[in-house]
Amino acid sequence: MSAALALLASLLWGVADYGGGAITRRLPALGVVVLSQTAAAAVLAVAVTATGGWADAGPALWYAVAAGVIGPVALLAFYRALALGPMGVVSPLATVGVLVPIGVGLFLGERPGAVQGLGILVAIAGVALAGGPQRGGPAVGRRVLVLTLSAAFAFGAVLALIAHASAGGGLLLMLCVQRLTNAAVGVGMLAAAARREPLELRGAARSLPALTAVGVADVAANGMYATATHLGSVAVAAVLASLYPVVTALMARGLLKERLLRVQVVGAGLAVAGTLILAAG
Repeated sequence: MSAALALLASLLWGVADYGGGAITRRLPALGVVVLSQTAAAAVLAVAVTATGGWADAGPALWYAVAAGVIGPVALLAFYRALALGPMGVVSPLATVGVLVPIGVGLFLGERPGAVQGLGILVAIAGVALAGGPQRGGPAVGRRVLVLTLSAAFAFGAVLALIAHASAGGGLLLMLCVQRLTNAAVGVGMLAAAARREPLELRGAARSLPALTAVGVADVAANGMYATATHLGSVAVAAVLASLYPVVTALMARGLLKERLLRVQVVGAGLAVAGTLILAAG
């Protein structure tokens, strides 16, 4: 069950990343982050109120607050990178952030078995190759690389934090607090940016359904990942959930006609092979 939930999380994150990156080509990245996260927070607040989830509040929610502070910064950097560079390359490079939750799991005493260790190595190698050496392929500039790696390690920190935040139960409340914090931090960033230069959000209303879908998909993926970490190995769940770049790359290939190099296709195959090894282990 843990592996299935982690894989579903990777699928939803891949779809959300593709949608967020595509919308960022029409709207400012900060506007996309704020609107998508605010819409998701509103949906979650209604759900928590309807289920009486506010009664589950506890000290562990501070981890959710911390994740909520880091999340908008990570999303902003990532969406800008997706808008400036090729999605099929940027998204795989962002998975180096999986080293953060894996490191936390090892620090806390988690020791994957030999088969799982092999699966982790194969999957990480596959996702890295899915980024592809860029000879003859789409170029990745220094700015895109810095944005991508900054987002990667911030995403890794968020993964580690939400795993701890959900340890005491109240998953729906944890997700709500995280998104409410996302929205509050994002609005602050938006206000600061507007003082420097007005943001052009014309057309945002037409994109609101898509923005809401991106935010809700991201929330659902967070919830599935958090549950997966409590049902099985954190390291394994983190690696399986990190396969989302393969989804984003395939969507970019199919819908945007982005060209994938042969090494990127091999990388995607290795990522799937690593997933099968992990499932078998």
